[in-house]
Amino acid sequence: MDTNTNIQEDNDHGALFHWRAPEYEIMEKSQHWYLYAGLFLAAVIAYAVYTNSPVMAITFILVGVVGYIFINKEPRVVDFYITHDGIISGREIYEFDNVKSFWIFYEPGQVKVISLHTKNKLIPFIHIPVHDEDPVKIREILLEYIQEVKQVPSAVDTFERMLGI
Repeated sequence: MDTNTNIQEDNDHGALFHWRAPEYEIMEKSQHWYLYAGLFLAAVIAYAVYTNSPVMAITFILVGVVGYIFINKEPRVVDFYITHDGIISGREIYEFDNVKSFWIFYEPGQVKVISLHTKNKLIPFIHIPVHDEDPVKIREILLEYIQEVKQVPSAVDTFERMLGI
């Protein structure tokens, strides 16, 4: 699988830039991580049983099962395109008309994502993985279409990184 497939002009989408990358980065988890997560989940379920809350207990059992399946699932490899109209991520297109600004979070070895601040009230920030691509080149192209505004990682982003999910 070649994830470094830069294309200056792609005939299928009129792409200015193209790359393939996993839809999200996998964070390795140790056996201790699973142990602590399991103990936390067991404690919440035990509390639910103790307080006679079967719905809460069932809910957290399901959260544990679904979470385990999701965490251990391999990410799909997705095609990303920057076009004159927007950014295509797999089957989704984020048109520049619906994007307020962008910021590239770049910490080598940890985080490399484009964060789009959209006009969508429900999901205002979309993160697109950069993977092994040159963020400077992507930034240069995006600056032609949308403005760059510094963003601060949200509490959810920070929490996800702390938990390794």
